[in-house]
Amino acid sequence: MQLRSLLIRLHLAEGIGYAGTTKVLRQCIRHKTVVTTVTEILAWAQLPGPAAAKLAADWDSPRFQQAIQQHQAIDILTILDADYPITLMESYQPPLVLFLKGNRKLLQQPQLAVVGARQATPYARRCLSQLLTPLAEQPLAITSGLAAGVDGAAHQLALQLGLPAIAVIGTGLDVSYPRVNTDLQARVSQLGLLISEYPLGSRPARHHFPMRNRIIAGLCHTLLVVEAREHSGSLITANLALQNNRNVLAVPGAIDAALSVGCNQLIAAGAKPVLNYRHIIEEFSPII
Repeated sequence: MQLRSLLIRLHLAEGIGYAGTTKVLRQCIRHKTVVTTVTEILAWAQLPGPAAAKLAADWDSPRFQQAIQQHQAIDILTILDADYPITLMESYQPPLVLFLKGNRKLLQQPQLAVVGARQATPYARRCLSQLLTPLAEQPLAITSGLAAGVDGAAHQLALQLGLPAIAVIGTGLDVSYPRVNTDLQARVSQLGLLISEYPLGSRPARHHFPMRNRIIAGLCHTLLVVEAREHSGSLITANLALQNNRNVLAVPGAIDAALSVGCNQLIAAGAKPVLNYRHIIEEFSPII
């Protein structure tokens, strides 16, 4: 078995998780070998009792074998692959395995991540149109999380403008969430690139979305926050981007608007205020 195949199998297995998989991967690289039995995997993964028992029970189960077969037809990117993005490699907790649907080559393009409130106001939509429309001639991809509100609006506008759309989702590639974006998700997978860390059939779960946000923050060169509440998921993504030494931009808003509190706080903390599209282009010099 090749190390890449083992990594994918570990990712699909129950019980081992990110930390355990990372330990096994490092040991295999260190010893220049590939373990083939669950006993060897458990020895290197150093899992707590319940997790070890879960992995041991799952490794030879019909469920696991079926999952392996299902994912053989899926485009998979691993941290071992030559085209794994350097930006993601250098980010916080880089994903070991990603499932893809669409144009894999888009991962090599400079990316502007756009995030914001799920209850996007007309102001947010006007800002998106004003800021993104002039970018149509630029070699940029628009990356977001395909959530309701700003995320979905950014992807819709990108597709209208002919800009590549990259969506990182918190479910399996075959699950649409939110349902309002079902058609949009299909269009992104056909015209752009759909990315998930989660196996086929994975339903939305609360903890999936902060993990999804770290991938957005890792992929992008620059992150733009259009509207955000205080303590919102968009601010979590912005903080992750800052930890990754990414450029963080924010659209200012009225001081009495609840959906502008997060953006205004980011600007007060040092994020660059965006007043026109040129403020975005400046952040990508000299790479575009």
